[in-house]
Amino acid sequence: MEFKLANTMQTLKIPKNPSKKFLYHLLEEQYHLFNSKDSICEDLPDPLGIVRQFQSDKVALFCALFAYGNVHSILKFLNSCNLSALEESKSCDCSGSVLCTSKVYRFQNNAEIQYFFETLLNVESLQEIFYQGYKRNFVLGGIRSLQRVFYGRLGEQPTRGLKFLLGLFDSNSPLKRWNLFLRWVVRQDCLDLGWWESVKRSDLLLPLDTHTFRIARRLGLLKRKTYDFKAVVEITNKLKEFDANDPVKYDFALYRIGQLKLID
Repeated sequence: MEFKLANTMQTLKIPKNPSKKFLYHLLEEQYHLFNSKDSICEDLPDPLGIVRQFQSDKVALFCALFAYGNVHSILKFLNSCNLSALEESKSCDCSGSVLCTSKVYRFQNNAEIQYFFETLLNVESLQEIFYQGYKRNFVLGGIRSLQRVFYGRLGEQPTRGLKFLLGLFDSNSPLKRWNLFLRWVVRQDCLDLGWWESVKRSDLLLPLDTHTFRIARRLGLLKRKTYDFKAVVEITNKLKEFDANDPVKYDFALYRIGQLKLID
């Protein structure tokens, strides 16, 4: 069954100063509306639709870190990549001879894409690397642990394209794509995959992008005016008031509301 755009997605009427009760019912309603496999389809594409075709957190990380820009361009690029090699990497002799793609993508040239791909092929366990940092400093510590692995294998000064792809340690970035990856692999419902049981859903941070930032501000869920990591912490803590055990469950709905301009 295809997701019926006309029947289910209508402009939402939001009062000027919505109450907490109003926001709770709105968030729950929209979560249940969009918590469907049919909410990712030909009319409403998303990189998660590609990830679902595999059983690999390496594929999920690759797709998440390249999930920036126009969604159709993202999917076109991801479909050009040899993602099946990432899924098979546990059982094959991985070397630098496995080609990822002949394409480039926005800020990454082909050599940078190939480097990242080869590093992913040879990483033993993303979950174990993440968990070592997570035990010390929760989600941010886990993300830093994964970043160190990729930067540590460079052996030289990282290029601008790789810095953009992996993120920088000393920046105040929202880390949207890293948090998106974690949402996919930690949470489990009709959308998210739930492969990493060692991480608590309550510890996840919202994958704040420009759509969710705008909608969160419009709904009064976020006061901070700067799109940065502090805004991520603020909106995540606010969403914990509605579901302390799973605050990030609202992310996909907030994203779609912003993307589809369902709130003026």
